[in-house]
Amino acid sequence: MKSFGDLDIVYSTDRGRVRPEKQKPAAPKGDGIVRVGRETKGRKGKGMTVVSGVPLHPEGLRDLAKQLKQKCGTGGTVKGGVIEIQGDHRDLLVAELQARGYTVKRAGG
Repeated sequence: MKSFGDLDIVYSTDRGRVRPEKQKPAAPKGDGIVRVGRETKGRKGKGMTVVSGVPLHPEGLRDLAKQLKQKCGTGGTVKGGVIEIQGDHRDLLVAELQARGYTVKRAGG
């Protein structure tokens, strides 16, 4: 059983809120252009489509990645603010992101 000294105080009548409220991380600042490219580096020759520069906070980025993976019918992940989708789906993703209102460029060759 915890004594009064062990309780985790959240609000005090003297000072108000003791713990600061958690803030959502802000969306990364960029040039406003979403870049879609293909990478094989560090993947044993397997290609991945990489989507970078999406101006969304991390939760929104995960949701967008989920929708794009479903559209492509494949797996993928979000790492460091970059969406990685398995396989070469650049044309499909460029069209889908443009339909969602983003300014999109194909990156790389």
